[in-house]
Amino acid sequence: MIAKFKPTWMISEIYNISPTKLDDMGIKAVFSDLDNTLIPWNNPDGTPQLRNWIKDLEKNNIKLVVISNNKHSRVKRALKSLKLDFISRSCKPMSRGIKAALKKYNLDRNQVIMVGDQLITDVWASNNAKVRSVLVKPLIESDAWNTKPNRMMETVLWKLLKRKYNDLNWQEDIDDRD
Repeated sequence: MIAKFKPTWMISEIYNISPTKLDDMGIKAVFSDLDNTLIPWNNPDGTPQLRNWIKDLEKNNIKLVVISNNKHSRVKRALKSLKLDFISRSCKPMSRGIKAALKKYNLDRNQVIMVGDQLITDVWASNNAKVRSVLVKPLIESDAWNTKPNRMMETVLWKLLKRKYNDLNWQEDIDDRD
């Protein structure tokens, strides 16, 4: 059961993921959580670093799609200036949102990665959908009220994961392992 929470990669922040490496790996799309992964949960304005990363993805013909548990209006408002596609009410940790995005963009599981800041929603949803996952550190230390219980449960999950797996280390960038 604990394997459901094991990320494929652990990278400090989403902007460290090299679009060139993704392209070399055959990745056609990055699915990303919204809050505290792509943008801080309490600040919808994208940083210059995010905008540059999005441009680099575009140069490598890699699509960025936000997959969020938030309602449509919240995600649309948050992404207005970034003009990104999204799937709202994705029901993570279920795989519904990821599967919907795979179908919508006619992609195979091995052509995408899912990036998120939570084991209980993002990584678990990725593993349920059989998609490689990237766990990132939250952009800011505070969380919305509805995320706080997940963070408490993650403390226990980390202890169990570290006991079972000795390869859980933060990396600078992704590598090509499956």
